[in-house]
Amino acid sequence: MTTTLDRQAAYSGTKEVSPTLRFDVARLEAYLAGKVPGFAGPLRVKQFRGGQSNPTYLLETPARRYVLRRKPPGKLLPSAHAVDREYRAIAALHAQGFPVAEPVVYCAEEAVVGTAFYVMGYADGRVFWEPHMPQSNPAERRSVYDAMNATLARSTAGRSSTAPRKPRRSRRWTS
Repeated sequence: MTTTLDRQAAYSGTKEVSPTLRFDVARLEAYLAGKVPGFAGPLRVKQFRGGQSNPTYLLETPARRYVLRRKPPGKLLPSAHAVDREYRAIAALHAQGFPVAEPVVYCAEEAVVGTAFYVMGYADGRVFWEPHMPQSNPAERRSVYDAMNATLARSTAGRSSTAPRKPRRSRRWTS
């Protein structure tokens, strides 16, 4: 008998933070209070269930919700789990009006949560874990895919197909 995983049910929502991914919430709260305008605790932290390679947390205060993404703990390849690059990409897209979460702060100081991390605003909505969107209907799927295609087209507008592009280096895989 074969069982299929209901990815939507398995990966949606939050849970208590896994013991191996816990950090000092008071230290994070103090850091954010000093760096983020209007931030005020108390701070509650939950971990998102989804299968991200970078641990992802829901941060809740009485006034606002945020999302924290960080490198996983442990020894990593130097350029692996580049949350700094992820933060810069989100910040650049947000500045151009693309539909991404608001970038709030990037922190390279490992003393705060154990690894580099960034915080972005929380965006209400649904996450579709299956590309065929089984809990949806044809009109909604069409609308979602039309919006996705329009965003992708806008993101490449103005790029010349003859412009040189730097390939990502594969040095980390060959050293």
